[in-house]
Amino acid sequence: MVTGSFQSSNITLRGRHYRTGEIIVLDMAGGMITHCRRIAAASGLYKEAEKEEELPWIAPGLVDLQINGYGGIDMNAPDLAEADVIAFMDRMWGEGVTTFYPTIITGSDESMTHTLATIHQACRRVEQEYVADAAHGVAGMHVEGPFISPEDGPRGAHNRAHVRAPDAEQFAAWQQAAGGRIRIVTLSPEWPGSGDFIARCAESGLVVAVGHTAATSPQIEQAASSGACLSTHLGNGAHPVLPRHPHYIWDQLAEDRLWASVIADGFHLPDAFLKVARKVKGDRLILVSDAVSLGGMQPGIYDTPVGGNVTLTEQGRLHLTDQPALLAGSALPLTSGIAHMVSAGICSLGEAWDMASTAPSRLMKLQTREGLRPGSPADIAVFTMQDGKIRIQETYKRGKRMFCRPA
Repeated sequence: MVTGSFQSSNITLRGRHYRTGEIIVLDMAGGMITHCRRIAAASGLYKEAEKEEELPWIAPGLVDLQINGYGGIDMNAPDLAEADVIAFMDRMWGEGVTTFYPTIITGSDESMTHTLATIHQACRRVEQEYVADAAHGVAGMHVEGPFISPEDGPRGAHNRAHVRAPDAEQFAAWQQAAGGRIRIVTLSPEWPGSGDFIARCAESGLVVAVGHTAATSPQIEQAASSGACLSTHLGNGAHPVLPRHPHYIWDQLAEDRLWASVIADGFHLPDAFLKVARKVKGDRLILVSDAVSLGGMQPGIYDTPVGGNVTLTEQGRLHLTDQPALLAGSALPLTSGIAHMVSAGICSLGEAWDMASTAPSRLMKLQTREGLRPGSPADIAVFTMQDGKIRIQETYKRGKRMFCRPA
């Protein structure tokens, strides 16, 4: 963590606007963006010695709604400690992520309570040392399960022994352990009573997402009518073979009340699906990493508590060592999803970046939803691109530099 008093100073950045490519000067003061103006080569603010193509890109900080771990740290580890959570925050600065939602997956009541409480206490520790909600990027927690489908395929890697129907009393206990920080819950509306549970969560301000589901068309419709507003990693966590129609992926694509998140790493979904999702959902399509603890690690074979021996390739594909056709999770950061959307010709750099920054901010009603507009929080990512890959150079949270890549 960056040590010392959390005070943002006046900072000026020069670079290219992530959407237009125009040269801009971005001023930050008091933790907010004060000016964002275009400059011309003839301006005194532009250094003629700098070539335009050598200037970095300036963009809103990334927002990851679903991340389970990274850089060797597992948010669902049974021995998760506050120090691990704080170290994880540092990992996120290095990937340009200024806001994220640690994702707690299906487990025993006790293990989920421990994880939620540990993340909450780590956030409190940082907030007490600095300024509330300013020195870390945790905007809330995402509980993915255990109220999901028990069927093989839709259940994914979640432990069947702990899958269960929605339980309002248990969820309230988890929310208490989390200090009220649970903001997203992913469930399957195939369970009896799901509609009432969804409505209660939505009324309390939570984002309810449909995911890991084998729900019927009427159940998907009822979920949206009850207040569900998101599909979690649409296209994944599903049966390997589905009827031609109807089925729950078509239903979620067609449901206008549902935003959709996708894992666009180039391994989890074919480009054809990403293109369709982009055309159908438009500016309500969100990129997530869904990364696990092996994300950002060196290629090799690893022994994991859930998947056993897994192989991480140089390209970032994580699969079961003995069954290469089966993925063992996501191991790439959000920037890889952005780069893939661009390289596949699905959308522009600016559009892809918005899917991982301003779009999730809009869904979660965050102040950062206005991006680089003056008056917005100064959550900024500065990056370069080389050979189609995005490289984060600096990350700012509320105007304070939290990461700077060594020269």
